[in-house]
Amino acid sequence: MIVDLYRSLNVLASHPRVDPSRIAVMGFSRGAQATLYSSLRRFQKLWDAEGIEPAAYIALYPPCITTYIDDTNVSDHPIRMFHGVSDDYVEIGPCRSYLGRLRTTAKDVKMVEYPDTWHAFDYPLVPPTPTVVQNGQTTHCVLKEEPVGVIINTDTREPFSYNDRCVGRNPHIAYSASSTQTTETAVKDLLRTVFKLN
Repeated sequence: MIVDLYRSLNVLASHPRVDPSRIAVMGFSRGAQATLYSSLRRFQKLWDAEGIEPAAYIALYPPCITTYIDDTNVSDHPIRMFHGVSDDYVEIGPCRSYLGRLRTTAKDVKMVEYPDTWHAFDYPLVPPTPTVVQNGQTTHCVLKEEPVGVIINTDTREPFSYNDRCVGRNPHIAYSASSTQTTETAVKDLLRTVFKLN
């Protein structure tokens, strides 16, 4: 997904009606994971052949369960995460830990936490009360890239598998109008700044 993201950036940046300095990336859940980790200098060097860098990285409820090699060496452009504290599909704890590590190296990284807010909080077609996603997979695993290109489960010290005991099922989703509105406002404000629209 990160490779696709970089290729999409290159296509957009080559369009005569697009200002390459005014492209941001935004993702949700698994897409937020790609958004978040596309900020890694290591991945940019590996796969972003044209060197087009987004003006901002905006990730809504990203999975942060994997520690990648050199994953605190990130872009100087703003990185934003928006996450529900109640989320049991993609838990907030690993993102708090990653945020703590990023703050030692990143120039502009922040996470907004919403109490009583679940996964997919910005999707108005789901009920506002927590609803089970039947057989939806969630991971309570702690993963690490070790060695390069291999993701291991730190409990078993073996390559991660969706058969691992830390993989769960039946998480919840719920729409939150207030968290959505707050996120929309924050994203608009950020983009006005990074796109120099003020």
